[in-house]
Amino acid sequence: MQRWKQYGGLAGLFAAFLAAGYWGFTATGGALPWAKRSAKALQRGVQDGGGALVDFGRGIVVAGPIRKGGMMLEFGGLVLLMIVLGVGMYVYVDRYGGFEDGERPAR
Repeated sequence: MQRWKQYGGLAGLFAAFLAAGYWGFTATGGALPWAKRSAKALQRGVQDGGGALVDFGRGIVVAGPIRKGGMMLEFGGLVLLMIVLGVGMYVYVDRYGGFEDGERPAR
């Protein structure tokens, strides 16, 4: 495949996803609902006073909708999958795919 076809296809795909993202952004009201929610949360936090950013005495802090929706098992499974995938990739690259000092591409 020629390089200009590859770049053209990539540019077309980028434009399509950019248009879809813009449409979704405007269809949901844009950033205004999130800005209002964020402002309320910040104001409430200032009024309630400060606390520790991370409180290890409370355990692992998980977002409310995950915790209240009964999705902790799924969340834990996803976290475990990501950890296993990351360690597996690290071991694979270390064992099979690493560069030796003489094999690194020139910059």
